[in-house]
Amino acid sequence: MAKIKVWIDRDQCIADMVCVSLCPDVFEMNDEDGKSQIVEQYRVEHSESKSVGIVPEDLEDCVASAAESCPVSIIHYEKIEE
Repeated sequence: MAKIKVWIDRDQCIADMVCVSLCPDVFEMNDEDGKSQIVEQYRVEHSESKSVGIVPEDLEDCVASAAESCPVSIIHYEKIEE
């Protein structure tokens, strides 16, 4: 079954919350720095940052919508086979 790898360039995040509004199952705002991050449930294990996650394929449309709507184009994703 395919999954979706999602990553965010958090350094460039402007915290407009479009991703969270469009796809709250995958994205949330970090309480400490106010920037977008991947929800804990989907974060890649052993990742040093909160910017990389693997999500189920059924969330691809949600992730795509967030990526396309991000005003600074910092959300990236690709389909991967597991």
